Amino acid sequence: MRASALHEPFLDQAEARPDAVAIVDGDRKVTYGELAGTVLRTAAVLRELGVGRGDRVAIWLEKSIEAVSAMLASSCAGGVYVPLDPGSPPARAAKILRSCEPAVVLVGPRTAGAWRECAAAAGAARVAWGGAEGEPPAGLEAVPLRAAAASAAPEPPAAVAGDAPAHILFTSGSTGQPKGVVITHANVLAFVAWANSYFDVRPGDRHSGHSPLFFDLSTYDIYGSLSAGAELHLVPPRLNLLPGKLAEFIRERRLTQWFSVPSILNYLAKFDAVGEGDFPEMKRLMWCGEVFPTPSLRYFMARLPHVRFTNLYGPTEATIASSYYTVPAVPASDREEIPIGSPCGGEELFVVGEDGRVLPPGRTGELWIAGVGVAAGYWRDPERTAQAFVPHPQRPGERAYRTGDLARQGEDGLFYYLGRSDSQIKSRGYRIELGEIEAALAAVPWLREAAVVAVPTDGFEGWSICCAYVPQRGREAPPREIKAALARDLPAYMIPHRFRAWDALPRTPNGKVDRKAIRAAFAAADAG
Repeated sequence: MRASALHEPFLDQAEARPDAVAIVDGDRKVTYGELAGTVLRTAAVLRELGVGRGDRVAIWLEKSIEAVSAMLASSCAGGVYVPLDPGSPPARAAKILRSCEPAVVLVGPRTAGAWRECAAAAGAARVAWGGAEGEPPAGLEAVPLRAAAASAAPEPPAAVAGDAPAHILFTSGSTGQPKGVVITHANVLAFVAWANSYFDVRPGDRHSGHSPLFFDLSTYDIYGSLSAGAELHLVPPRLNLLPGKLAEFIRERRLTQWFSVPSILNYLAKFDAVGEGDFPEMKRLMWCGEVFPTPSLRYFMARLPHVRFTNLYGPTEATIASSYYTVPAVPASDREEIPIGSPCGGEELFVVGEDGRVLPPGRTGELWIAGVGVAAGYWRDPERTAQAFVPHPQRPGERAYRTGDLARQGEDGLFYYLGRSDSQIKSRGYRIELGEIEAALAAVPWLREAAVVAVPTDGFEGWSICCAYVPQRGREAPPREIKAALARDLPAYMIPHRFRAWDALPRTPNGKVDRKAIRAAFAAADAG
C-alpha cells in the first residue's frame, strides 16, 4: 500500500532495519529504531500539549536530530509543522507566529532569548524546550520535550490523508509580510518517490543534510534519506564559509550524495578545495535553487569523473524540484548554457505568453508548472493564491503555478531558465523579495525614501543587493546605522550589501522610481 503521510516510509524503514544509522549530527548518531521510538513518544507529548489534526507546530530550532525528530513527531500527531529560521530577528519571527497561530512552539538554546521578545505573537501556544541537553534555562517556562518524551508511552501515528498539509514554509513576501506555502504530504511523497527511483537511492547511502530546515531543499534531504534507509549527515552551517573544512567533512563522512544550492559549490571551486578524483565514494551531486555557473560546474566535473551531476529546478510552491537535467559530459566551454531540463515524474512545464497560451519551442515566456508537486496555496491568503495558482493552460479543472520565471523550450525539448520577470531574486539559494526589504526600509524614520535593486555579481551571493536612499533633511544616515535598523526586521541574507545616498531618487516620466537608472548607477560604480 502506498504511503499517504510523510512519517510512514520512515517508520517502515525503522521496522525493517532498526539498528541501521538514521541521522549523524556532529559526534552524535541515532539509529532508525531509536529515532522511531523518540518520534512516537514525542508525538504523544505533542498531543498532550494540544496538537490535533491540522494544528501547527512551530519548530524554532537549529538543524539537529531533535529538530528532525520534532518534524516527524508533528506528522505522527496529525499536526502541520512550521520550521522557523533560528537566525531570524524576533520581529520577523513574530510575523510568522502571528500568521500560523501554532498550538506549540519549540525553542532551543539559540532561540530562547528571541522567543521572549515575540512570545505574545504566538497567542496561547504552549512552549516546549527542544534543546538536546533536555532542560530549559532558568526563567523560561517550557515543557522539556526530551524529558517528557522519555517517560511517555508511544502511541500509534495518526491517520493522515495525502492531501492534508504536512508543513508550511514561509518565504519572503513583497508586502513585508512573509508568505506561507502550504505543502501537502502527497506533494512531498511524489517527489521523493520519483527522485529516489531516478537517483537509485539505496539503504546505507550517506546523504548530505546541508540546507537549513526552513528551506525546502532540506525536505528531500530528510525524507529522501529516511524513506530509503539511508544515513542523513547534518552539515554544520559554520562550514559554509570554510571550504577546506567542508571538503574534509565530505571526505570523512564518505558521502555518496550531495544536494545543495550552487553557491556553496561555487565557493568550493573558487578556493580550489576539491582534488583530482576526490570524494571517491560519492555517486551523485545535485543542486537546486539558483544557476550554477558553468565554469564551476566544469571544475567539479573534471575533478570528479565518477560522479553523476544533476541540475534540479523548482520553486517552493512546486515542492522541492519540478525539472531535472543530468549533465552528460563536461561542458565544452565556460559559456555553455545548462538547461533545467525535463519535467520530473508527474510534473508538467509550460512556457506561457502574456495571453495565457502555451508558446511553441524557441519562444520566451513565463514558466508555469502543473502536476503532483503544485502546493495547496498560500496560508490564509486566498487573493495571493488565486493570482499565483491558476487554471491549467490546457486542461480545465486542473491547476498550475505561475513561477514568475522567464524560460524557453529548446528545439531539443529541454527547458532553459532565463531569469526572473519581477523583483524577486535568489541569493545563496534563498528566495528574496526586494519589496520586503523596501518595506523594512520604509519603517526607518530617518530615511525619506529608499529603493532596493539587485546587480549580478560573480561573488558567492550571485547578486549584490543595493540600497539607494534619501535621508531626512538635516540627518545623516551612515550605512552601518541603516544595516542595524534593518537587522531588527530582516535576516542577515536580506540585508543590502551596498548603499548610496541620493539627494532625490530618479523618477520615470510617470513618476515612478526609476529602478533601471539606480541599477545602472551601481553597475557603473562596479565598472569604474
